[in-house]
Amino acid sequence: MESQAEQICNICKCQRESCEGCTKKLECSSIDTCCCTNDHILWHSKQVRRALSLEYLSLGWMTIEVVGSIVAGLIIGKSLALLAFAGDSVIELISAYAVLNYLTNLSHGRFSESESEKTQRISLSLLILLVPVITLGAVYSYYSEIKPEASTLGIGVSLGAIVIMSYLWTEKRKIGKEANVLPLSIDAIESATCLFMAVAALGSLLAENFLRIAWADYLATGIILSFVILEVRESLGELRS
Repeated sequence: MESQAEQICNICKCQRESCEGCTKKLECSSIDTCCCTNDHILWHSKQVRRALSLEYLSLGWMTIEVVGSIVAGLIIGKSLALLAFAGDSVIELISAYAVLNYLTNLSHGRFSESESEKTQRISLSLLILLVPVITLGAVYSYYSEIKPEASTLGIGVSLGAIVIMSYLWTEKRKIGKEANVLPLSIDAIESATCLFMAVAALGSLLAENFLRIAWADYLATGIILSFVILEVRESLGELRS
């Protein structure tokens, strides 16, 4: 068995299968010019390819999620919680595309620190914009006396989001941390928020459908708004760290 010293780069301190202990993260972000061993560079390239697969899955599912949530929340039924969920899904979709573009460049050795920051700021700006949109929508819905209604499609979309976002959250967080890919780590926070939002939306839809509790939609909307605000704070923290 190899010793711990043999498994860690003497220069940047990267482990064979992790960048977490790296002491030169900025220099090693472009892995092709890194001082690491070939084993580590090959492992990092594999992780980036895995991250790309996750983002393609994100793009596909978020497209379904956006369309399904809007149809279920606006056309079939009347659910502000679903529409708020759809709004966050749009942010997730744009973020996934931006991160996918970033990872594609990274996999081809075209890393740019400014591009990384641009990707992060696009996602954060859209998240901040979502806060007043959800708030104004809730106020309008309340004073217009719109009666929330559940739908089978809405319940199905929420259930699908819970399953898929659970997987995306854990995998993105793991790869982002181990491979030192900050945009992916921020995207993982958004996936986690989407998961919790889906739980809130599903809860309100089930309450409306089986218990006829109309105010559950407003409660879920408030919970979703809280998660968006928390997501903004988490993303700001990632940018400042």
